[in-house]
Amino acid sequence: MISVTDSAKHRITKLREEEGKSPEYNIRVSVKGGGCSGLMYDLDFDNEIRDADEVFEDKGVKILVDKKSLLYLLGTTLDFTDGLNGKGFQFINPNASRTCGCGESFAV
Repeated sequence: MISVTDSAKHRITKLREEEGKSPEYNIRVSVKGGGCSGLMYDLDFDNEIRDADEVFEDKGVKILVDKKSLLYLLGTTLDFTDGLNGKGFQFINPNASRTCGCGESFAV
């Protein structure tokens, strides 16, 4: 399962509206090679559910994850911060053995 905090839910809703996306657009979370630690998170809107996708729903937000990425993301919480120490989405990933300082890449 992948979950979202209330602040992430509110930010996703606001971004969807700002980008003119309908409520049918879900959040796609995936993992790609790259970044300081070897793996990077990718977050985007997507209105297509593929055969290889796992679909999770938390707080009314549908999250699409391909099966390969799910191995790295299981149990992750998506959060959003808007404070002095940084602004943006953060992944609280129990599978990550280390993360880079910016929080956009990780290793397992």
